[in-house]
Amino acid sequence: MASSLEDRDSLFKFVVQDGNGVKGIVDMGLSKVPQPYIQPQEERIDKKNASICAQAPIDLSKLDGPNHEQVAQQIARACETLGFFQVVNHGVPVELLESLKDAAHTFFRQPSQKRAVYREGVSPSPLVNFRTSFAPKKEKALEWKDFISMVYTNDAEALEQWPKECNEVALEYLRTSMKMVRKLLEVLFKNLGVTPDESELDAIIGVKMVNMNFYPTCPNPELTVGVGRHSDVGALTILLQDGIGGLYVRVEEDIPDVGKKGEWMEIPPVPGALVINVGDTLQILSNGRYKSAEHRVRTTSSKSRVSIPIFTMPKPTVKIGPLPQLVEKEGSRFRELLFQDYMNNFSSNAHDGKKSLDFARAI
Repeated sequence: MASSLEDRDSLFKFVVQDGNGVKGIVDMGLSKVPQPYIQPQEERIDKKNASICAQAPIDLSKLDGPNHEQVAQQIARACETLGFFQVVNHGVPVELLESLKDAAHTFFRQPSQKRAVYREGVSPSPLVNFRTSFAPKKEKALEWKDFISMVYTNDAEALEQWPKECNEVALEYLRTSMKMVRKLLEVLFKNLGVTPDESELDAIIGVKMVNMNFYPTCPNPELTVGVGRHSDVGALTILLQDGIGGLYVRVEEDIPDVGKKGEWMEIPPVPGALVINVGDTLQILSNGRYKSAEHRVRTTSSKSRVSIPIFTMPKPTVKIGPLPQLVEKEGSRFRELLFQDYMNNFSSNAHDGKKSLDFARAI
């Protein structure tokens, strides 16, 4: 296999179709990155030209005290500007977060055939999918990432069908995080002058998915990306980073005391913190008030990195569009459409910044 790593068809079969992933080629011993993973110059991440986001994490415990309004405004401002923020005292036990990172490493440390059981087309469960890169058939250069996706339906099916190496800890992570998600959405809707009822919140976050991302060590990190430029399609994403770092967000407009338009900023790992980012669904619902964040991930040559996001999004049959209360005052910047149609458009293309949002813009 080593002699054919430069041949895209042979590499594609080994990495994608056979389910060995990037880790499979790294485990063979690499001295250089195979050609199919080398990114065009304009897509590479120059660590030296990026700044560090210096915004302090938001203490969510203060939402329940006399400083509620001040903290709510911090949350709203973060969603209106950068689209990314970090939170502490979020209700998810720190010990659980550490166990979650350990479980991710345990899963990806397995022999490739154990991971490949869950690859697309052969997985024993429709809820579990092991993949590598994002859209390998569409990408000009592949992304240096393997991941497993676990869709939530109910507790019993999660415990039965999610991989045993991580099912219990991933389910507890989801359970405890969703309390925080609902609280954040209530704050954000109130800031828009809207009070959603339980059924409306349920519609926005009707689908929940836990991913475990694995970025193997890379011999030439300056030539690759772990994840290319994109925004998330859902409402809110909750992300656990490990201590290695490598998450970058693009500043969409000048933000005083934060960053300049077009600048890339690293979201540094903070012990015990979770990263929150706005997805396209929330940008559409808010009629553009909240900004989904364009972000990407670099690779590293020192250690393998893991991150564990929870994606919350509408059910496929739900229609998404700007909230009527906002349209009355401002007109509509986005059209109403089925979330399934939006998701299909996103999934059928390689990562390309926030281009997927154009699909929903009002004509």
